[in-house]
Amino acid sequence: MKSAKFFIVALLFAVILAVLGTTPPRPAAFDTSPDAFSASRAMVDVERIARAPHPSGSAEHAALRGYLMQRLGQLGLTMRTQEGEFPAEARAELNRRSRGTEAGIPLTNVLGLLRGNDPSLPAVALMAHYDSVPGSPAAADDGVGVASILETLRALSLDRERKRDVLVILTDGEESGLLGARMFFEHAAEARRIGGIINLETRGGGGKANLFQTSALNGDVARLWADTAPHPAGTSLATFIYSVLPNDTDLTVALPHGYPAWNFAFIGRPGLYHSPLATAANLDRGSLQQMGEQTLGLTRALVHSRELPGRAPDIVFFDVFGLFAVHYAPWWGWVMLAIGFAGYAALAARRFEPMPFLGGAARMLGVVIVAAAVLQGLNYLSQGSGPSDYYDRLAAIPKLQVMALLVGIDVALLLVASGPTTRSGEAGLVLPLWLAGAVMQFLAPTAAYVLTVPLMLAGVAAWPWLRDGRAGRAVQVVVAAVVGGYALMLGYALMQAVGAAMPMVTALPLALLCMVFVPLRPVLRGQVARIASGGFLLLALAMALWVRWDGPAPTVPTYNQTRSLGIKG
Repeated sequence: MKSAKFFIVALLFAVILAVLGTTPPRPAAFDTSPDAFSASRAMVDVERIARAPHPSGSAEHAALRGYLMQRLGQLGLTMRTQEGEFPAEARAELNRRSRGTEAGIPLTNVLGLLRGNDPSLPAVALMAHYDSVPGSPAAADDGVGVASILETLRALSLDRERKRDVLVILTDGEESGLLGARMFFEHAAEARRIGGIINLETRGGGGKANLFQTSALNGDVARLWADTAPHPAGTSLATFIYSVLPNDTDLTVALPHGYPAWNFAFIGRPGLYHSPLATAANLDRGSLQQMGEQTLGLTRALVHSRELPGRAPDIVFFDVFGLFAVHYAPWWGWVMLAIGFAGYAALAARRFEPMPFLGGAARMLGVVIVAAAVLQGLNYLSQGSGPSDYYDRLAAIPKLQVMALLVGIDVALLLVASGPTTRSGEAGLVLPLWLAGAVMQFLAPTAAYVLTVPLMLAGVAAWPWLRDGRAGRAVQVVVAAVVGGYALMLGYALMQAVGAAMPMVTALPLALLCMVFVPLRPVLRGQVARIASGGFLLLALAMALWVRWDGPAPTVPTYNQTRSLGIKG
């Protein structure tokens, strides 16, 4: 019988790595080096920006604009405003949300220029929006973006060797349909001077500040980010997923112009999105630190470079638990699949048993299908009888994450706690994942690393000459810890991103966990596993009912119908 100690050790280190990979860096102190980014210094601006809600056209919005222009002037920028008017439809919607009756709402972008030593070179643009939704102080969305730009400018202003100008674009009307960005890129002369652009956004109040979108053909763009980020957070999986989603930010308007582009955001503490509780006090300062230091590192590299990143074939890139970034050409995915295949083929070939092999494959298919079905069923149960409210569902994501974890344990106990028990069975267990990896590598090679890298590592640990003896067991523990930590981190991130509507996506990280922990787990008797599985399913059901019967979250926006009615749907 296998000892539980290797399983426990691997699981413990997997959890540690997952926590490391989902936690932003510590905020730098106020007195940190002047040429570095300090979240503590930037918080001074966040607190001023978020002292009150500041929707477009409001008195507070005008006062904030004056403060921002004063700050830009103090940092040595030349400034101007670009002015327009809200379209009728956008004006009507903003009036509805703010319960206003304005006949006209001004649209005012704030533009600033920090001059470099060579004005003939294309400028580097930093962009964020300074309007809020009605009722939200907007410390994160987008106070963090604006404050990150101000602190970045402060650090850059100390550098007298800057070659390029830095153009600051603080847009208005983003919350009403990217109005300020559209006005800038259609009419501002400065738009023609841009050589590269960085946009800063948020959806929530904390978590890792990720590079989630780039310009097309991003090989050089991604490499530069990887080389300059002190605590990198970003993946080519995120950029691929975002490219097929209908979501928009101000950068959406800029991308058709062909600039090299980077888009950063964090989505943790999701209930704080557009919330009246999105205050400076509730902001994760580590998220601000990570967003700002990535922005500063990237901008500093750009302003010192004679050549900006060009268009190069897309590459695979991802951060490794926030410690460093890895990038490589997509074709390496096929090599990784080959290594994984060879390892498991050698494992099964020692004593190939067709029925256990097919049984293992069936178990993995069952894990994915049953987990996805149970998660979606419980998610539907958690929503209530009427239409679900978007913001209330965002606030429920932490509970839904617990629900997904309980379902994962339930399904694993039910389907893989007592089998497979042979090496052919373990190889069969991996077959569906390997086939899925091959399909993904063919269709979306920049996103396929979520399967190809774990399959390669698991395949190495599966080689028969590594399976026997203490050294082989150590390799299995290390692989289980690394792949398991990544799978937990991926599940957490997927739930933050789309878990409110599609928790079934966490069936993928569950399958990765099963792949690397089955060789280590002590085999449970079928009856014990089924009883334990039922207990976890009941706990998941209780969590879904808690979400269903809980009242509307206090974080729901003030203009939202759920808040005004006091019901969930």
